[in-house]
Amino acid sequence: MKTPVSIFFFILCILNFVSAQEISQKGNTDFTIAFGSCNKQNSPQPFWEEILKNGPDVFIWGGDNIYGDSDDMSKIADDYKIQNNNLGYQKLKSKVPVMATWDDHDYGKNDVGAEWHKKKESQQLFLDFMGVDKDDQRRQQEGIYTSHFFETSKGSIKVMILDTRYFRDSLRKDITGKKRYVPNDNLKRTILGKKQWIWLEKELKSSQADFNVLVSSIQFLSGEHGWESWANFPNEVLKLEELISKTEAKNCVILSGDRHISEFSKKNISTIPYPLIDFTSSGLTHAYSKYSGEPNQYRTGKVIAIPSFGILKFDFDRKLVTMQMRGTSNALLQEIKQEYLKK
Repeated sequence: MKTPVSIFFFILCILNFVSAQEISQKGNTDFTIAFGSCNKQNSPQPFWEEILKNGPDVFIWGGDNIYGDSDDMSKIADDYKIQNNNLGYQKLKSKVPVMATWDDHDYGKNDVGAEWHKKKESQQLFLDFMGVDKDDQRRQQEGIYTSHFFETSKGSIKVMILDTRYFRDSLRKDITGKKRYVPNDNLKRTILGKKQWIWLEKELKSSQADFNVLVSSIQFLSGEHGWESWANFPNEVLKLEELISKTEAKNCVILSGDRHISEFSKKNISTIPYPLIDFTSSGLTHAYSKYSGEPNQYRTGKVIAIPSFGILKFDFDRKLVTMQMRGTSNALLQEIKQEYLKK
């Protein structure tokens, strides 16, 4: 039988081992972003505690933060209230700053864009949900786009929230029935709208951040599937790629949601000195369980078709980003690492 002293040292060794394990898991991570999308407010939400286990410095909603789908604004307000009353989400908000974009189901109607007749009212409810002050600029502007600069002793990150709903022109349906939508080559058709494009150019051009994170509710790189994506507006895809190149914005990463699957997409663009990655994480409460495959020329790794959330770990010294898909019990489902420019 162990003596009290030996028991004390045994417990101390265990604690030291656990502490060492935690340090090992943290590694050289200087900043952590957690994000996710597609969250049904009335469904079980098992991930809030798991997200916190990763020590995030910010959590980002990627859209479909609730499923409102109504032009009855009192219903949308009630749905947001249900989400804000979720105890797990309340705990996360008390510990971590939260940023967000929206997608169609919290905007008000499936696949809808600029034509939505309740978009102004919906915008105010979204900003209420996010706790945005009444005198904040977003209360007066059209659209919910915004940015925030995170600075640490080791480096900095600029997060730019894009609004891919408020200004987006109508989609072109596939009359063959093979896909839901097909690309629209009309150069006047837009996703972001004139004012938001001007804002984004200023944000990228003025950014001195080590990393620039663009949050888009819909996928940017994957577009062969025929659902909603930037690929339905090829002129807008080219415009963003050219803008990143022209502004010489350092180390851009795109986060997206919407699809009820999670995947990594990577594209090498000759005028951008690093690969452009679109990290799709979807969904938080449900997933495309009947997924059987779809083309994506830019996919790296495999598709995860179970509920999950995304984690990005930034190492400023090595300019290394570790991107992870995590699921039940914080299990690591898939991971990629990308080194970026050091100057």
